[in-house]
Amino acid sequence: MYLTPTLEILFWICIFLVFYTFIGYGIILYFLVKLKEAFAPAPIRYEPGEWPEITLFIAAYNEEAIVDAKMENCFQLNYPPQKLKILWITDGSNDKTNEKLGRYPEVSVHYIPQRKGKTAALNRGIQFVETPFVIYTDANTMLNKEAIHEIIKEFSDPRVGCVAGEKRIAVDNKDQAAAGGEGFYWTYESKLKEWDSRLYSAVGAAGELFAIRTSLFEPLPEDTLLDDFILSMRIAQKGYKIAYCKSAYALEKGSADIKNEEKRKVRIAAGGLQSIKRLGNLLIPNPFHLGLLRFQYISHRVLRWSITPIALFLLPFLNIILVWLNPQLIYILLLAFQILFYLLAVCGALVQRKKIKIKILFIPYYFLFMNANVLKAFFSFHKYKGKGTWEKAQRIQE
Repeated sequence: MYLTPTLEILFWICIFLVFYTFIGYGIILYFLVKLKEAFAPAPIRYEPGEWPEITLFIAAYNEEAIVDAKMENCFQLNYPPQKLKILWITDGSNDKTNEKLGRYPEVSVHYIPQRKGKTAALNRGIQFVETPFVIYTDANTMLNKEAIHEIIKEFSDPRVGCVAGEKRIAVDNKDQAAAGGEGFYWTYESKLKEWDSRLYSAVGAAGELFAIRTSLFEPLPEDTLLDDFILSMRIAQKGYKIAYCKSAYALEKGSADIKNEEKRKVRIAAGGLQSIKRLGNLLIPNPFHLGLLRFQYISHRVLRWSITPIALFLLPFLNIILVWLNPQLIYILLLAFQILFYLLAVCGALVQRKKIKIKILFIPYYFLFMNANVLKAFFSFHKYKGKGTWEKAQRIQE
């Protein structure tokens, strides 16, 4: 039939997009890093002669349950206490967050009763930062003792304007598909970030732990959904690098259940769509200005947040039509593989509902779940338009 060649071309384009986005880019990145470091070894980071003053910036909303644990974690950080300033911005909190923070005289707390969202808190809080570096972390994440030391060492390179720490998901016996799948995803994602950084620059930072040179902060529109990503990428757009520091990490619990994880993923995907628009000039080809960053940004982020999820869910339908119109062995085998993958994902969905722990099944389930939420974001983006606040996803409790 005359439609067959067109469908075949579309099918193979979708195959390419899915493979390149989730596997191929990682392979290319690995070999590019090896090639680069064969001729130019990675620079050695060194400790400064004198450790600079830094501000640990925590934007919080109704975090009374975690305040004491977070403060204990802050006091355990291996950094000169006289050089470590701890700043909490607690916009809109109406629980006992501020009361609990009042027990810590070492902490600077700035509160307003209006809840305007995290981005507004970052914009307002920067006026209270008087140190050359500011390290952002979430209230519900715990840092390793050497985190600040390791981050500051990265700034020994004057080309580094932002340092992204590593996000780790605590997976234990209570975790189900949400946490198990998220943990696997972040393990792979962390490796990609490391290779991105070694090649040229990491592509964005996660709000659980990242640092910037204070002078590079730019106020963001208050309805920004991915404040951490936009803030770090705007620094990269100025020609600075985002270093990835895997020896500085933030540990947090996975989502309490798949419903909470869905809520979080849809918001992140909506934020991704928003980011593509707001960083639009990075989509314009220009090999002479930030050409490598553009390649990394499009490969690592833009495709995941835009056309690749569409291609992923088009594939089985295109495959079925091609087997019906042109039953070649390659199309039959690819359809069999897709059916098997979807069956494993269905099994993963079933076992997580039964609270049975079979992590290998969580991976295909979480992969499809994650991409399905990108499609949902296309239709729910209007819910976030003009808003800087949202309902927090619940995390696993002890």
